[in-house]
Amino acid sequence: MDQFKLVCPCLLGIEGLVAQELRDMGAQQVEPQNGRVVFDGSDEMLARANLCSRYSERVLVLMGTFRAVTFEQLFQGVKSLPWERWIDKKDKFPVKGRSLSSQLSSVPDCQSIIKKAIVERLKLKYKVPWFEESGSMYQVQFLILKDSVSVMLDTSGVGLHKRGYRANAAEAPIKETLAAAMANLARLWPDSKVYDPFCGSGTILIESALLAMNIAPGIQRNFIAETWQGIDSGIWMREKERAQDLVRRDSTFLATGYDIDGAAVALALDNAKKAGVISHVRAEKRDIRDFAEEGERGCVICNPPYGERLLNLQEAEELYRVMGQNFLPKRGWSYHIISPDETFEGCFGRLADKRRKLYNGMIKCQLYSYFKA
Repeated sequence: MDQFKLVCPCLLGIEGLVAQELRDMGAQQVEPQNGRVVFDGSDEMLARANLCSRYSERVLVLMGTFRAVTFEQLFQGVKSLPWERWIDKKDKFPVKGRSLSSQLSSVPDCQSIIKKAIVERLKLKYKVPWFEESGSMYQVQFLILKDSVSVMLDTSGVGLHKRGYRANAAEAPIKETLAAAMANLARLWPDSKVYDPFCGSGTILIESALLAMNIAPGIQRNFIAETWQGIDSGIWMREKERAQDLVRRDSTFLATGYDIDGAAVALALDNAKKAGVISHVRAEKRDIRDFAEEGERGCVICNPPYGERLLNLQEAEELYRVMGQNFLPKRGWSYHIISPDETFEGCFGRLADKRRKLYNGMIKCQLYSYFKA
């Protein structure tokens, strides 16, 4: 079976989670790097990673990596890559990318040169003078970091955080991939009881349910590589069937959300229905001041409003104090709170048992975990 290099970009701080889930899927030669994970795979793994990766931002074919400090080196490096393996003579192949800390700093110039190099390669292979670009989409991406060039093809299309259930979102929602990572770090089980007292549009509730029930996050959406002629459509069908077979249908997991905004509560329930987990999610209008631990065990995972998002700093700090008074140490209970506020622990009233640096978009945060009674 034809093997090639794939790469999954991800939020900073969760490379290890991405690497482990790819290994669990059967990926070979998995190598976590800064903000991405590189691995070996086949057409099957390309489809599986798109369907099943909870924490990756997208799945890319890594065409090649080389060093370039001149436009000639960039041109020759790109031209030497086997573009004909993927792109047919009628396909579209636009180019976009980024350059960071590199001598080739002009992104428009790099785009133009990469495009020209691919055209020249395909002209030689297909013996045609020009390309109509009316067929399938092959989005070329490049990253030039410290003069090292990576050139890739995007297989996902819309980013993987777009699961298909959240057409509408409450104000300042958390990214689905980050919510899934928080659920993983909270060590959920198929019978866990999760609570989010700031549930908003329900992202943490839904991602927790998808994880606990082992529902593939991409099962309801499509991917750009499904239109590629070089990948047998039967592979996508088989991988979707495989994902369906792995669902834990006997899970007793339950996620409960609260929010002071009744419209957000209604939205959370609507999104849970779209995600296919409504039987495992409930939500109601309730203030954080009325939060109380119910039952022998529970896991609170939340993304409270904070200064840069919805509240001014004084209001945010008062909210943290209320949380500290309500989230009491208790055997069988744990609390996992993401915040960018360096004063969080002081306002909350206790030092976290564990801290982990994560990024919510471009905002550096800490995941504060409390689990000792």
